[in-house]
Amino acid sequence: MYFKVRELARAMRKRPTPAEAFFWAKTRNRKLFDLKFNRQYIIQCPLDAAFTKYYIADFHCFALKLIVELDGNVHIDQNEIDLVRTEHMHQWSFTVLRFTNEQVFMDWDFVAGQIHGLLT
Repeated sequence: MYFKVRELARAMRKRPTPAEAFFWAKTRNRKLFDLKFNRQYIIQCPLDAAFTKYYIADFHCFALKLIVELDGNVHIDQNEIDLVRTEHMHQWSFTVLRFTNEQVFMDWDFVAGQIHGLLT
């Protein structure tokens, strides 16, 4: 299962959404507060001894144990799925920030400010 997820993550890196490409341009190479971000990062959440759930986070920052999710139109119809996913991430001690694509494009200072707030 992991290898299928890994191939999907690689494919997603090759074809980012416009919002993902914008976020990546703003954060890659430690451009944002000298933080290292990874994109389409695989998160492994063992649910029990026999089953591990894999999630592909849009962006991940190891130093802050932060996951950033960018929500486009596809997320309108999957609120419950996103809530379950976020809850699993919280159970594994990740902080999850969700931004709409519009916030990323139109209010970058807000997005950057929310991330900066986790530094203190």
